[in-house]
Amino acid sequence: MKTNKQNIVIVGGCGHVGIPLGLALAYKGHDIYLLDINQKAVNSINEGKLPFFEEGAEEILKNHSGKNLFATTDANLIKKADIVFFVTGTPVDEHHNPQVHDVLKVIETYLPYLSKNTLVILRSTIYPGVMEIVDYQLRKYLGSCRLAFCPERIVQGHGITEIFSLPQLVSATSPEAEDAAAELFSTIAPKIIRLSPKEAEVAKLMTNSWRYLEFAIANQFYMMIEEQGLNFYKIFDALRDDYPRAKHYVRPGLAAGPCLFKDTMQLSAFHKSHFFLGQSAMLVNEGLPVFLADQMEKLLGGSLKGKQIAILGMTFKPNNDDIRESLSFKLKKVLEIRLASVIPSDVFLKETVEMNEAIKKADGIILGVPHKEYIKLDIKKPYVDCWGVWRSRL
Repeated sequence: MKTNKQNIVIVGGCGHVGIPLGLALAYKGHDIYLLDINQKAVNSINEGKLPFFEEGAEEILKNHSGKNLFATTDANLIKKADIVFFVTGTPVDEHHNPQVHDVLKVIETYLPYLSKNTLVILRSTIYPGVMEIVDYQLRKYLGSCRLAFCPERIVQGHGITEIFSLPQLVSATSPEAEDAAAELFSTIAPKIIRLSPKEAEVAKLMTNSWRYLEFAIANQFYMMIEEQGLNFYKIFDALRDDYPRAKHYVRPGLAAGPCLFKDTMQLSAFHKSHFFLGQSAMLVNEGLPVFLADQMEKLLGGSLKGKQIAILGMTFKPNNDDIRESLSFKLKKVLEIRLASVIPSDVFLKETVEMNEAIKKADGIILGVPHKEYIKLDIKKPYVDCWGVWRSRL
């Protein structure tokens, strides 16, 4: 397909959503400007270096940085853009309520640089109804607008691969904006699926909530079985062995990150806090660190006081350097409240203790995240592994 070259600015472009999108669009020949207030990240991109791990991104960055891909702090570039992406999502506050104002505030900041002909595309997860508010906001200021919502659907760390292989949801507040957004994403996505704005908003929340619920049932089973003194993974392996209806069972693990919990709480708010499965999932998943501490305590004679406990893996997911909302840090706090001395270790985080040194010092070890470097470890000390990585040695 021949690319209709576009001049595109991505506001917040040097983050986990903006970089994969920008690289993919640059790879397809568009002129991309990653606009960000983080000067360190901007400098890193312009030097051809990624500020975080993203598989397959380095080569594209190397080939396009300084040619048709630029990072900048200059908002004036928006004035010349054909398309402007906003990648600010809707966070939740301490009471689990969506903070819609955060999205609106970012757009309000850049309103003076936009024109009624600019195609504005929201990219990150937003609370249902935000599109209607933003449309009103733009029309009031600009007289008219072209607004679309095309949610990202990638797995963090593997965005480059997935952005080219997954169907793209496209929605907009006008047929013209919808067609324009669909045309743009047709240059990088294999398939376009059109929805209304509210359908697209809810679809994104449902996707992440479903994943969160999958972890919750796995974690609930794990805690239930282990608390009864049974070997969870012996049962887990047995029920999946040559039984097709159980092959998709999710493994237990610390279900964290910037999206799953947050989006489940947003979907609950959308349903007037009647999403009881979502609320229960939160209680289960957020309770797992306490259960892991309980398991470690039992292994060490009933008390963690004065014990040195190593946590292997502090990021929120395996084989990645992203610590956002990682439950390993909650586990660390739980252990410290019980007067343990915690040794955080992660092969992706230079500021933590080196793996072999952490293992040597520790009285007990908890697997926080199963990075590939941990898979073949032969742990000779008391350990807790809810992921089942070391289960053959149980």
